[in-house]
Amino acid sequence: MLNRRHAVTLIAAMFVAACSGGAPEQGDPNRLSIAATAVPHAEILEAIKPTLEAEGLTLDIRVFNDYVQPNLQVDQGRIDVNYFQTKPYLDEFNAARGTNLVAIAGVHVEPLGAYSRRWQSIEQVPSGATVAIPNEPSNGGRALLLLQAAGLITLTSPDNPLSTLRDIASNPRNLQFRELEAATLPRILGEVDLALINTNYALDAQLNPSEDALAIESADSPYVNFLVGRPGSETDPRVQKLVAALRSETVRNFIATRYTGAVIPAF
Repeated sequence: MLNRRHAVTLIAAMFVAACSGGAPEQGDPNRLSIAATAVPHAEILEAIKPTLEAEGLTLDIRVFNDYVQPNLQVDQGRIDVNYFQTKPYLDEFNAARGTNLVAIAGVHVEPLGAYSRRWQSIEQVPSGATVAIPNEPSNGGRALLLLQAAGLITLTSPDNPLSTLRDIASNPRNLQFRELEAATLPRILGEVDLALINTNYALDAQLNPSEDALAIESADSPYVNFLVGRPGSETDPRVQKLVAALRSETVRNFIATRYTGAVIPAF
């Protein structure tokens, strides 16, 4: 039986080991958990699941409808990796939350779009119109850049991806802005004149970005969606198998057939 002093020493050593840096400990070599938003991320993962199973790897896909929990769950080691976000969003999240998640591999681009139930074109958007944009820095800035490209506003720093409402230099139509959680934007589309919606949420709401968006990012958008994990995850053989599958011709063909331009491969 351990005496009290030895027990305390052992507990302290275990705590230090648990908190030490380095590559994350690999779990079941035949199973990998991954957090994703439903569309298109989880759909793409489902498409490659049989390929990975044939290679002896079971993909445990866990679907989330927000952009915060997937990162927190991976950072806390509850889930191995996630697939839903752009590099600007990841950088902002790490800075704001004190996390150290890393981008492992870029997979696709989802062009952000401006949608409306009331108007058929950007030109019809009236003076004083209510415009809803995502309420977090990276996607909010991205929305403002798209509104600038559409000619509705100008920004003090035209190329700043983290622009905020305070950075609007001119607003000739006196647009009234509402900043809301990205996942809620499709649900309030009928309550505003214009909503800037991420493609994953647009597709989930049965919106077709290539047909329904009044304005949309160009195909050369820098907002690539990445597979993300803890430092060292990129050397995990399970993650390497997943990266190879995500960046395969199978996924390229699946994206082209399934999303017809609403999602664009980035490899």
